Amino acid sequence: MNFALLCLFAANSPRCPEHTVPSPMPAQAKPMSDWSPSAPRKAEPRERHLHNIRQLTFGGQNAEAYWDASGKRLTFQSRQPGLPDEQIFTMNADGTQRKLQSTGLGRCTCSFFSPDGRYLYFSSTHMVNEGAQPPVDMSKGYVWMVNPQFSLFRKDLKTGKLSQVIGREGYVAETTIAPDGTFMTFTANWDGDLDIYRANLDGTGIRRLTDQIGYDGGPFVSWDSKVIVYRRAPTLTPEAMREYTNLLGENLVRPKNLDIWVMDAQGRYARPVTHLGGAAFAPFLHPDGKRIVFSSNHHDPKGREFDLFLIGKDGRGLEQVTFTGEFDGFPMFSRDGRRLVWASNRYGSVHGETNLFVADWRD
Repeated sequence: MNFALLCLFAANSPRCPEHTVPSPMPAQAKPMSDWSPSAPRKAEPRERHLHNIRQLTFGGQNAEAYWDASGKRLTFQSRQPGLPDEQIFTMNADGTQRKLQSTGLGRCTCSFFSPDGRYLYFSSTHMVNEGAQPPVDMSKGYVWMVNPQFSLFRKDLKTGKLSQVIGREGYVAETTIAPDGTFMTFTANWDGDLDIYRANLDGTGIRRLTDQIGYDGGPFVSWDSKVIVYRRAPTLTPEAMREYTNLLGENLVRPKNLDIWVMDAQGRYARPVTHLGGAAFAPFLHPDGKRIVFSSNHHDPKGREFDLFLIGKDGRGLEQVTFTGEFDGFPMFSRDGRRLVWASNRYGSVHGETNLFVADWRD
């Protein structure tokens, strides 16, 4: 998923964990080397699915933590003191052995392990811009950048070699990989729209999977590699379509409403799962293939609170999972379905701090 998506709501949401124009780290922020490995935290009483919660990060902005196939390691992106913008890190599932994996330059996002655990994929701007992402023109209202400086890279975790996988001009990010290793899927703006694509893991065989005008993005592949779950904007009116196209021509987007959709791994049988209003994003399929966990603000009339929800792939049985009154997002189940990792503002040492949490999942 794209951490920057949450910037859509920063203007009216104090709980948004990131701003399009990066703000300074608080003076009291501790460097990552001074953090404890993890700390036990209590669930809110209504969070019946979450047990043995542990906080894994302790300062700055941390999000998009995703499991490797073994359930022993996590990759995540973090903005920390001394770094120009978000960078990619890995750590063990207990919070130990945190390690910077990106170059420490530019802006990085959307990291994901290859199924064999050898490679780490992520998007970065470091080849063309070693500093922070340029500021966004907010005179157009609340928009976020579809950064055309991103290229897709992969790092060999054994040798440390970093290679460019896709360097095609334009935005390419939000990459995830099928657990069977047969393809990866990502979001790009190459055809005058924001669409979902798939490709071989070496970047060859690129194929577009969505073709309806409007924002399609944030694809995740089910643990059986048969289904892609993603977020999509509702059907656009002619006026909204013109605005969308004009903004995208300036590498900007203003998606205010998003639903959860599913399609098969070939891009067929695409259909909506939710019709909630507001913004639903960061969906991930439970290993049983029947339920989807995602984040949404549809239940808050002001659109400020994001919680995790669970819904059947058939669109039935909506259930709220988190209740903290803070931001909760970017959930992912481990392959055995026994653990959930997500990002949250809960227990932050300063207002708006976003950290990573892991919990045992119980039905």
